[in-house]
Amino acid sequence: MDHHVPRAITNGLRLRGVDVLTAHEDGASRIRDQALLDRATELERVLFTQDDDLLTEATQRQRQTFSGVIYAHQLRMSIGNCVRDLELVAQVGEPEDMTGQTLFLPL
Repeated sequence: MDHHVPRAITNGLRLRGVDVLTAHEDGASRIRDQALLDRATELERVLFTQDDDLLTEATQRQRQTFSGVIYAHQLRMSIGNCVRDLELVAQVGEPEDMTGQTLFLPL
């Protein structure tokens, strides 16, 4: 989870048994978007964000390998719908399925 993501989304996913690591928990809450995406790739984790700047960084990397990004606009999707869609993605996919991809929510 990018540091811009509301805690309610993280908590909702954890209540549903989804393995979540926040940037804050990883000690990466103050690093730049490029480094955060590199860190997610290093950990082989898909990065969820609601930050337009991080989305721009992911788009620029389409020709490079990165772990994948899931994006939802902050104002266009409720917390409950984010939790529902992210849980679905976690249940039906594997992190390697998202390599080099950007997925936009809602599904």
